[in-house]
Amino acid sequence: MTDPGAAAGPDVSVSPNAEPEDADVEATLRPRRLTEFIGQPKVREQLDLVLRGAQLRGDPPDHVLLSGPPGLGKTSLAMIIAAELGAALRITSGPALERAGDLAAMLSNLMPGDVLFIDEIHRVARPAEEMLYLAMEDFRVDVVVGKGPGATSIPLDIAPFTLVGATTRAGALTGPLRDRFGFTAHMEFYEPAELELVLARAGGILGVDLRSDGAEEIAHRSRGTPRIANRLLRRVRDYAEVRADGTVTRQVAREALAVYDVDELGLDRLDRAVLTALVRSFGGGPVGVSTLAVAVGEEPATVEEVCEPYLVRAGMLARTPRGRVATAGAWRHLRLEPPPDAVGERAEPPPTLFGT
Repeated sequence: MTDPGAAAGPDVSVSPNAEPEDADVEATLRPRRLTEFIGQPKVREQLDLVLRGAQLRGDPPDHVLLSGPPGLGKTSLAMIIAAELGAALRITSGPALERAGDLAAMLSNLMPGDVLFIDEIHRVARPAEEMLYLAMEDFRVDVVVGKGPGATSIPLDIAPFTLVGATTRAGALTGPLRDRFGFTAHMEFYEPAELELVLARAGGILGVDLRSDGAEEIAHRSRGTPRIANRLLRRVRDYAEVRADGTVTRQVAREALAVYDVDELGLDRLDRAVLTALVRSFGGGPVGVSTLAVAVGEEPATVEEVCEPYLVRAGMLARTPRGRVATAGAWRHLRLEPPPDAVGERAEPPPTLFGT
């Protein structure tokens, strides 16, 4: 997902979840202003106050930290912040800042009022993070020249700027870095009704004849994530144009998503492979994530970071000290009868005094 307006060079970031052929299309679907942003009403209200207050004072707003799962709009909000302030947006990512010099070069090129967006900020290397402390507080960096006893530190003033950090793992941020943000917002998963609005807006931009029942069907399979909703809409559009009359109805959406292995709960092929291996090969668990990953032919990190969050949220999988366990809901989703001791299986209520 290439962000328009990004600086050239190594600080241009690309989302690993975006399909390369859809990168430009996804960029066009981004809201440009806070009033166009759908969902996250509390975050929008709080951010609007932060930006308006700073504009009234004529100062750069406080540094902003956006946390939450991928695909909920953190990058879009960073772009909106810059647009609302009428400022330039510089984009980089945590893994790209391996050395303090990388960060110093970027900070020294900022103009007054610029917005610096660091995606996955929890992955910034320690030397660069320590330099970031001083930059955020005093708009100054210390550049070390030379090595050993003869090394000298040269203070370098930088233009006042606003840092917008995004992270999918707020707990991985160090305390000193987290405390330097004046405003912290946590992004929540979207409700289906909100996703229907997202889809309606995207359908209008893409020129898709999207009926309300088709939008409802896609929204319920989008795992509460606008990025996934927009991606599924594009795939359903392909199906509707090739195998139907171009109109996206509920039936067309169901047929299209069946082709792309997205079931009624939004589970894809890998999700179902994990549940099937857990239930059929390991009797529902408990089993370690490494063993489970081998069973489905994936890396443990993929299973843990891509599949498990949604499976846990959907009530299909439980993490226990002994390993991963399939819930009664997972058994039933695979059309199997859960064992009596399955997690989430209700036992018969104990008899009461009056036999009710």
